[in-house]
Parts: sequence; C-alpha cells; structure tokens
Amino acid sequence: HALTTTARADQDRIATTHSSHFSFIATFDKPQNKPNMKLAILSAAVAGAAAFAPSATVAPTTSALRMSEPATEVETPAAVEATGEAAAMPMADQTTELNAAPVVQALNGWVADESKPCFGLPGASAPLGYFDPLGFCKGRNLEGVKRFREAEVMHGRVAMMATLGYLIGESTPTITYGMNVHHTIANNQLPEVPGTVLFPFFLAINISEALRASKGWVEPGLGPLFTLRENYYPGDLGLTLFKPKDAEGFANMQTKELNNGRLAMLAAAGMCVQEQINGKGILENLGF
Repeated sequence: HALTTTARADQDRIATTHSSHFSFIATFDKPQNKPNMKLAILSAAVAGAAAFAPSATVAPTTSALRMSEPATEVETPAAVEATGEAAAMPMADQTTELNAAPVVQALNGWVADESKPCFGLPGASAPLGYFDPLGFCKGRNLEGVKRFREAEVMHGRVAMMATLGYLIGESTPTITYGMNVHHTIANNQLPEVPGTVLFPFFLAINISEALRASKGWVEPGLGPLFTLRENYYPGDLGLTLFKPKDAEGFANMQTKELNNGRLAMLAAAGMCVQEQINGKGILENLGF
C-alpha cells in the first residue's frame, strides 16, 4: 500500500511538470510574445558568453597605495615648536641671524669700535678729548692703533720714572756720589757712573723688556713683524695689584695713567732741554 501511494505521487509530479512545460511553450508560440522571446534568447546568449570569458584580475590597491606614500615621522613637541618659531621668524631676521658677526672677546672690558677715535680705547678726557695732535692714528687699522697705544703707555711709564730720576738723582744721596747732594746734573751723570753699577741696571731693563715682548708680541717667524697678539691688551702685563676688576674702573685708571704719562713725557723733555741750556739742576734752577 505504501509503495502504491509513492508511485502515484511520482506520477502526479511528472504530469504537473509536463503540463507546465507545454504551457510555457504554448505561451511563447503566441504572436504577441515573439519580441519578448527574442530578448530572452539574446540575454541568455550574452550571459553564456560572459561565463566563458576570462575574468580580469584586479590587484589589491591598498598595498600599492601604501608603498607609494612617503613615510611620515612623528614630530616631537620640541621639533614642532622649533619649526613654528622658524616659520614665524621673518626672512630678513633669519638672514641676519645666519650672517651675524662672530662674538668679539672683550679685553679688560674694551671692544674695538671703528666708529670711535682710536677704536674706542680709553684715554680721552676734557678738554682735549683723544690726545693725538699729530694724527698718528687717523686712518690706521686696529693693529696699528694697538701698537701705537702700546708705545704710548710704555713711553709714558718710562717718562714718569725719568722725571722722578731727574729730581731724586740730582738732589739726594746716591751710590755714586754719596751724601753730596750738590753733584753733577742728571744729563751728565750717565758717563760718570761706573760700569759695575750700569751692568746690573741694563740687565734688569733687558729682562723686563724680554718678558714684555714674550707676553704681548708675536714671535718672529710666526707672523708679521711688530704684531701684537690678538688677546693682548696694550700695556697690560698682568700686574693685578692695583688693577680694577670692572671695565669702567679699568678705563678710568688707564686714562689717568695715560694723562700722567703724557705729562711726564713733556716734563722729562723739558728738564733735559733746560739742563742742556744753563747747566743747572732742576731744583737748583728753581732756587732750592
């Protein structure tokens, strides 16, 4: 009974399938449905051809794009701030900063200034100002001005000692003349002094001059002749006993030394000429 029922169900399914097929064919056999049939056949042909056509392989674009993009660096806050400051700085300021002159080392608080007489070296005081009556430093470069200042300071110091020598050597007891204070004038004393006294005197002068030259002057063969060292201040031999610590105090003391040295050079020259004229000592000529 079960087998009979199953066979009948199969027969009914087959009959239903045939009837649907025949009805589909009958429908397309109608004249009014011919265009639809042609369209369906064309669509089926295109689909079949597309099924057998080779498919285009599309490479993944994500990796290609990633490879072509430049690597980006993570900027730190300090780098961002520095970049922002550089961008905010005007181009003129950046050029000025790159072309800035190197820092010049100050010597005893003095820095050379071309806009000032003698490059701004101390020594100017009223009413004369910068004392250069013959114009030795006009149009001269920095090296030449420093060399002239070195000569002025050294000659001023020698003249100050010479002035005291004229007064003391002629009017006080000496090694050569003993207690007799009315002795030969200073202009004539040098030939009368024994060699045993002059030798240590000149030896001390030579040693002091050699030390001064080694401190302030470039050695022969290592540079142009008569050239001062760049880090040497004219006349500064390193004696710090009375040397002021601040720049203003040093400039004031050097101005006083220069003024006294200039006066002493004039005084020593005057004493020498006066003794040559009348043959009398300085104090003797004044009535002492």
